[in-house]
Parts: sequence; structure tokens; C-alpha cells
Amino acid sequence: MSANSRTSLLRRHLFVAALVAGLLTANTVATAQTATVATKSSATNGSARSVVVAEGLSNAWALAFLPGDPAGPMLVTERAGRMRIVGKDGKVGPALTGVPAVHAINQGGLLDVVASPDFQRDRTIYFSFAQPVSGGARTVVASAQLAAGDSKLDNVKIIFAQADVVGGGLHFGSRIAIARDGSLFITTGDRYSEKDKAQSLETHLGKVIHINVDGSIPKDNPFTSNATARKEIWSYGHRNLQGAAIHPVSGKLWTNEHGPRGGDELNVPLAGKNYGWPVIGYGIDYSGLRMHDSTAKAGMEQPIHYWVPSIAPSGMAFYSADRFPQWKNSLFIGALAGQHLARLTLDGERVVAEERLLLDLKARIRDVRQGPDGYVYVLTDDANGKILRVSPN
Repeated sequence: MSANSRTSLLRRHLFVAALVAGLLTANTVATAQTATVATKSSATNGSARSVVVAEGLSNAWALAFLPGDPAGPMLVTERAGRMRIVGKDGKVGPALTGVPAVHAINQGGLLDVVASPDFQRDRTIYFSFAQPVSGGARTVVASAQLAAGDSKLDNVKIIFAQADVVGGGLHFGSRIAIARDGSLFITTGDRYSEKDKAQSLETHLGKVIHINVDGSIPKDNPFTSNATARKEIWSYGHRNLQGAAIHPVSGKLWTNEHGPRGGDELNVPLAGKNYGWPVIGYGIDYSGLRMHDSTAKAGMEQPIHYWVPSIAPSGMAFYSADRFPQWKNSLFIGALAGQHLARLTLDGERVVAEERLLLDLKARIRDVRQGPDGYVYVLTDDANGKILRVSPN
């Protein structure tokens, strides 16, 4: 072999060695980043008891306690487009009038509802729904007043409407969380067929939205000076966010979202940050094939917790009451596919333990709220949906 051939071969060996070393380093960095930021679900089965408060609700989606009475009543949405008052005696009232028409197809329909912090004074509620429009449907949020007598909605006003109209009935989101300053966080879905648009700031798909209660744009929104971005966007790169809650101490927004087959996420979305969908993630396609570039990438945020396999997380609530000290500061999340209530023990913004409750019910848990009486209340999603009052066993 000539000297030139030996030199060329040596260079090739060195190049391959450097390449392998670089790949190993990159993988090590990605793994280290994942290990220090994201924690994978490792749950134990716990016990809790539940009491049926009300039943006969058809595919109920959300419940909200109306301020002013420590024992109720509750406002409940049914996906088909009905909103009902459930009394503290468990009696389910007739459907309210004045509720707009909804796109009640598959996952679409009447979705979340929350009561204004000033409800006793202004009787205001906020609710989200899939709105039927030409060409398909879109996620919208409306405000309204619950009329005296609790039989109808007055002054219904659309305060947010997703700019993107998509056909079908998948991935609408949508939860509403009221920030400490009274502004609203709204979660949307990527509508499944438009998943790549979760990365685009020109659409509302796969985003956390932040607006004032009149629909105007808060001054602290991160993209107000971006000429092409939707000014309502708070964070992006999300898939289908179906849980949202404000941390009672920090005041930060926490969200959960569905992954595909595996990769459900718990996040603390920060202004302007990209949470990676569909570029990075911990799940696979429904076909079983790989669908992400990797689990980590520069410029994209890691979840603080993720589930493999999926539990299909839904409504969630922090527990801040004194009734059950052993649950104080826990985060409760309903599981649809998992058919349980998850209780997460937190250390700051780190999940240190997960306990799965109500497994014996084999029920899809759609929403979770802390009641004014200090109990945990959950809403089951089926043709004979129930409101359950939950306490430690």
C-alpha cells in the first residue's frame, strides 16, 4: 500500500471515529437532558372511596362549582350540547336554554365551563365548544351570564375563535383556566390531520391561547410584536391539550396533553416556548411506526412528566384544601383510556410519585375539580355519566 493510500485510509478511520464519538456525545446530551427534565410514569395502585353525587348525565365533559355555596350547586356540560345545573341534593336539572349550536361529532361538542371569580356579582361563566362553520368546525370560547332562576344563558358572546377551520371531529382541546389576574388560558388541539401546524405561529392549532376576558390581547403575550404570528398564542408545539389548572402557590399554568401511542405529557407552559409536537415526543404512531425525529431537540422544551403507555389524561386540579392533609399539594388528573384518577406527588415542578385511584370503577374520568367543601369531585364520561365525591380510604 502506498503512503498516500495509508494516509487516506487513516483519515477515513479518524473521520468515522470522530463521527461515532460525536453521535455518542449528542445522544448522551439528549439523554441527560431528558433524564434531568422529564420523568416517566411509574405508578402504584392506591385506594380511595367514592360516593355517587349525581347520575344520568350523557357524556358529560366538564363541571364547575358556582361560587357562593360550600355544598354546590354545579354547572355541568354534556358533549351533545346541553348545559345543566346539578343541585347540592344531586338532582340534575333540565338543559339550559341559550346554549349555542355545537359540532357534536366524535370528540367535538360542548366542552369546558368555568365560573368567573366574580360570579356572585356578575353571574358570568366562560365555556368552550366545537363550533360548526362552513367547511368543518373550530374551537371557540364564549362568555355568558347565567340568568336568574338558573334556566338559561343570556348575553352569549364569542371572545375567542380559532382561525383554522378543519373538517372531522378530532382534537379540539379544550380547557379554560383563569389566571390570577383574571385573564384566560385556553387550550386547543392540532385537529389530528393538521398536526404539522402545531409548529406554526400563523395558526391557532396545537397552542395554549392567552386572552383577556373581553377577547383582547394581554400585553405580556410573547408574540405581540411578531408580524405574522397569531397574537393570542402563549405557547406552541402541543398536540391535544385536555387538562389545565393554575398552581395555587406559584400561579403558573400547568397543562396535560394526549400523545399518540404513548407520550402523554404534563407541562408547565412558559410564554413563547415550543413544546415540540410533532417533531419530538415519547410516543409512536398508531400504526406502530416511529413518528418523531427524537425525544429531545435544541429549542424545544421537555415535559416534566410523561406516560408510556398512554393514560389519555383529561381534566385536572391541584388539591389545596385542609380536609385531607395527606392529599395536600397533590395534582389530580383524570384518565380516560386508563380509567382511573391519578394523584401526583410533587416536589416543586418535579413529579416524585404517582398513585392510581378508583381503578375498581373501570370508568373514564373526564374532569376533576376540588369542591368548596374540600372533597375531590370527578366526572365520568359515558352514556350514564356520574359525579363522584372522592376521599382517601
